[in-house]
Amino acid sequence: MDLWLIGELALTGALVGLMYALVAVGIVLVYKTSGVANFAQGAIAMSGGYATWAIAAFLGLPMWVAIPLALVAMFGFGMLVEHAVLRHMVGQPVIMIIMVTFGIEIFLRGFMPGTFGVAVKRLDLGIPQAPMFLGEMLINRAYLVGGAVSAALILAAIVLFNSRAGIVMRAVSDDQGASWSVGIRVERAIAVAWGLAGATATAAGILWGSVQGIDWSLSLLLMKALAIAILGGLDSIPGVLLAGLIVGVCESLATGVIDPLVGGGTRDIVASVIIVLTLLVRPYGLFGREHIERV
Repeated sequence: MDLWLIGELALTGALVGLMYALVAVGIVLVYKTSGVANFAQGAIAMSGGYATWAIAAFLGLPMWVAIPLALVAMFGFGMLVEHAVLRHMVGQPVIMIIMVTFGIEIFLRGFMPGTFGVAVKRLDLGIPQAPMFLGEMLINRAYLVGGAVSAALILAAIVLFNSRAGIVMRAVSDDQGASWSVGIRVERAIAVAWGLAGATATAAGILWGSVQGIDWSLSLLLMKALAIAILGGLDSIPGVLLAGLIVGVCESLATGVIDPLVGGGTRDIVASVIIVLTLLVRPYGLFGREHIERV
């Protein structure tokens, strides 16, 4: 196979993987703060895309105004979910809390298209459609912008978790009782994590909406995000960055190299294979902390 084609597939996959990783950041933020796996992240990304489109379409606002308004609204939505739903699950088995987040995913997956219609909504961010070439490699400008923005936001999340606010969130994750004893407001820290998860998912939904439009299928980003979060480590934001690149490149190469041999369909199973292999070989991911319980 032509080396230029392999390079094009790898570069495109890396950019797409970064956009997947932006969805996964929300899963890691919530897990890192509360120890709960957030299975609603795909539908929240979809809802953020719908919210941005609705603000621009119904209020007649330009996109540069609609985007920050949607980010703020979905930050508030994330905090509302934690306050109105998950806070009442304190003391329940972890599996029940996880199922509640999955229930939110299913509800939003039906509610948003039912409210705004099932037709694909176009989200124009003003990214030029003209092709861009690097040597003989064709690069999609939307992926290039999306990957760059995603990488910047992930790096911002890394900086956040090394700041004072991030230390508070990590303390809550390590020991909620001890955090209470030193005056940390545990509920607020967890609510902020959910708010940030809503905002990062919305940013991803906007970027993906500019590439493929907005409809229910954006919620399927959950599977890609889970693969990245598990591979990188559920409590590691830097791990999300590397795992996003790995998942994106593997998916792109599988599509370009294996699909012609087997007739297609490999893109849909790459994430599943990565999840299974990671759980079998390294359950805590590439950079996750290994928890050892002594009895």
